[in-house]
Amino acid sequence: MSMRASGSTGPLPVTTAPPLAVTRERLLRLAPAGTGVIVDGIAASFDRLATSSGVSTRLRICHFLAQAAHETDGLRTLDEYGGPAWYARYEGRRDLGNMEPGDGVRFHGRGIFQLTGRFNYRRFGALIGIDLEADPERAAEPAASLAIAFAYWRERGMEAAADADDIALVTRLVNGGSNGLAERTRLLALARTIWR
Repeated sequence: MSMRASGSTGPLPVTTAPPLAVTRERLLRLAPAGTGVIVDGIAASFDRLATSSGVSTRLRICHFLAQAAHETDGLRTLDEYGGPAWYARYEGRRDLGNMEPGDGVRFHGRGIFQLTGRFNYRRFGALIGIDLEADPERAAEPAASLAIAFAYWRERGMEAAADADDIALVTRLVNGGSNGLAERTRLLALARTIWR
């Protein structure tokens, strides 16, 4: 066995991420205009949280990330676009638990899957151990947002839809309809070329 002297300046071994690892570089291939804070926040915790959330197969990772990229406008925002006038459409929505004046603005869409409504902030905050009802802005923090998205994925039972490679059903489970289905389908195809 030979050993180099400690002062040797030979080339360092090249390390490559495992094929399914979610790295900054791979996220930027999926969403080239993604903001550093969001991309880095997702990359920092994705693999650890994904494993404990059952998002550990190629199809599940690709479906999850395609939906995430669409819902965040290419990993550029964790806050719903529109401002207070737009958020007013959530005011008084019993189905969202928005019963107090100002709830529409307070509990507008935030995070990777755009968590919306007092009920959802309470529910998913409890699941991840953060009082999002008292501090709704935390839902737009990258780490909290990722934890919420994985909890949402589990609670909605999206594994079966992803395993069946049913983009329309995964989209319906994330968004409630077929909003942006063509773009989500494009992102899924791109994700498949990145995570192999």
